[in-house]
Amino acid sequence: MHVLFVCSGNVCRSVIAERLTLAVAAEHGLQELTAESAGVRALVGFPAEPLAAQTIAGLGGDAGGFKARRLKPEMVHRADLVLTMTEKIRDQVREQTPEALARTFTLLEAYRIAKVSGARTVVGLHAARDDLAYVGRENISDPVGLKAQQFCEVGDRIAEALVPLLLALHAHQHPEATIRPRAGATTTGATRPALLVLPGGRVDTGELPKRSVEPVHHAAESAG
Repeated sequence: MHVLFVCSGNVCRSVIAERLTLAVAAEHGLQELTAESAGVRALVGFPAEPLAAQTIAGLGGDAGGFKARRLKPEMVHRADLVLTMTEKIRDQVREQTPEALARTFTLLEAYRIAKVSGARTVVGLHAARDDLAYVGRENISDPVGLKAQQFCEVGDRIAEALVPLLLALHAHQHPEATIRPRAGATTTGATRPALLVLPGGRVDTGELPKRSVEPVHHAAESAG
């Protein structure tokens, strides 16, 4: 599955999500999982914002070689799933490429739907969608211009939604998968979360005890 992440400037939020997805795919041999990112008002040609690059590294990804790109219809056409950072950007993508409506969500929206409904395919996510349920509550704020702690918080929020979503869509055949914390603390002293750990993956050496991923099948704008 090919995932397209979209934010505004394509130097903060969407690149964090892209590089985290690529890291998960590489670490666990998910060859069918690929990702790219773009911005509706991209700072074309710019690298990842330095604090975003630092955040990516903290999550186990690599920001090297990245250059921001403006969103184009062909990017949406080739994506199996489009995940935006805000509802406004999601709606812009839908307006630009109406045929992509059924596979375009905010990241937090897709995570919520998968968690509550048990959907494990993009078709299932769309079938269980309720656009009015959480209006204004499923946005990831742009950290551009803020301090390192705010970038860490945004990165953690992306990781906490994205990794379980990838687990639901790609690795639900591994119910024993866990998220293990990495050694190394943030500016507040809290240990940063690590990547999804699947059987056969690299053994992490984080200092905190591992915590299981909550099964997602249980019911229940600026520059970055």
